[in-house]
Amino acid sequence: MSSLTRRKFIKNGVLASIGLVLLDSLWFEKYIIDWNYFDISKNTENKIKIIQITDLHIDSIQYFHKSIAKKINRLKPDLVFITGDSVDKTEKIKALNEFLKLIDHSIQKYAITGNWEYWGDVNLSELKETYSNNNCILLINENRNIIIRNREISIIGIDDFVGGTANFNKSIENLKQTNTNIVLSHCPEYRDVISKENRNINIDLVLSGHTHGGQITLLGFAPFKPRGSGRYLKGWYKQTEPKMYVSKGVGTSMLPIRFGARAEIVEIDI
Repeated sequence: MSSLTRRKFIKNGVLASIGLVLLDSLWFEKYIIDWNYFDISKNTENKIKIIQITDLHIDSIQYFHKSIAKKINRLKPDLVFITGDSVDKTEKIKALNEFLKLIDHSIQKYAITGNWEYWGDVNLSELKETYSNNNCILLINENRNIIIRNREISIIGIDDFVGGTANFNKSIENLKQTNTNIVLSHCPEYRDVISKENRNINIDLVLSGHTHGGQITLLGFAPFKPRGSGRYLKGWYKQTEPKMYVSKGVGTSMLPIRFGARAEIVEIDI
């Protein structure tokens, strides 16, 4: 191989690699959704299926939003949890409403706020009404007790830690303790507060988002994590109680790319 041909070969290889990286970061990791399934149930009977959607950062309905809704409807979960940063402007609530209407109305849904609902000065009354119209309850430092297949479940929804006024003690006021207690907290760092303030409540699961899995990572290292991430990045944290799952989420923030942190929907049997 001549030196000219060799240089051309190397150049083409470099350009191809750059192209693949751009294609991956701008398209594959943003729009090809990882569906991650976990079974943390204590027995084989009366399992409850949960779907977690987080960090939608929705602007308009895209094909992948339709595919998410279609798969949710096919899975027929008992509960859908939307754990913050769904919209960052009031005018984007319309797109969120379109997305929610794609999901079977009969599926019970619960949502919490993220930092961008506050930073974008989103009209929370309008947001709450939109959720309500789609069989979804917005929880802001409050809880609900529900029964599914003869199992009592307590759902604790905490306001955002960074943009809002997260208050675990307020969120558990008048809480009816059950055999299954699930906490929704957008910022994973708030788990450390929960651990300190928890008053003998057996929390089975904390669901968080916010980090986007780093959104752009290099060999597993995230150069930047948003405030409120703490020592958490993605996946399971079970070394200490309460156990928590941090989802990489669906949308992007600040930069419209993902690299090494593919978009994610979480399915859990509990």
